[in-house]
Amino acid sequence: MTGVTRVEGRAIPLGLSNVDTDLIIPAAHLKTVSREGLGRHAFEALRAVPGNVFDDPRFEGAPILIAGDNFGCGSSREHAAWALTDMGIQAVVASGFSDIFASNAFKNGIVAVEIPQPGIDRLLAISAEHAISIDVEAMSVVAAGEYFPFTLDPFRRECLLRGLDEIGVTLESEAAIADYEKSAPLLGWKMAKPSAERRLALRFG
Repeated sequence: MTGVTRVEGRAIPLGLSNVDTDLIIPAAHLKTVSREGLGRHAFEALRAVPGNVFDDPRFEGAPILIAGDNFGCGSSREHAAWALTDMGIQAVVASGFSDIFASNAFKNGIVAVEIPQPGIDRLLAISAEHAISIDVEAMSVVAAGEYFPFTLDPFRRECLLRGLDEIGVTLESEAAIADYEKSAPLLGWKMAKPSAERRLALRFG
């Protein structure tokens, strides 16, 4: 992944609470194992409604999505994060996130910014006319001269800044792991052969 220090641009003012993963990416599109192409199906039900916010030319190519509480609830499908990434979303600002979605977002380099609902309401109003800026290092959102602080888990913040997921963090210690495996004593052990009665008991419970 590429490190994320700042996300800037227009923000899609969705504003809805309890946006579940089925709304983000319908189950009909979960058969693929590819991350590419899911963006065109993201928020399919909402996009079918004339005059929806996703069709507003002011927010074309917007890298930020603003929502309400409990964003990403429902099933744990990682495809939801894939779909957001594929449609160009780099950060979601909401007053609350599903724990599983927040984890999937982090693993896919999406910044999940949680701020209280009054701040969300203000950002929704500001985003109608102004771009916003999210500083991951300073943990702040700035829009039209207004400042909205937020917090991130220190580990996730560091990983986002450096462009690492958990596997990437592990691979940073690849040399040390290899050295340990070479020098560590073999952990060989033998199990006594079970009796015929014991084998039957293990097989049939």
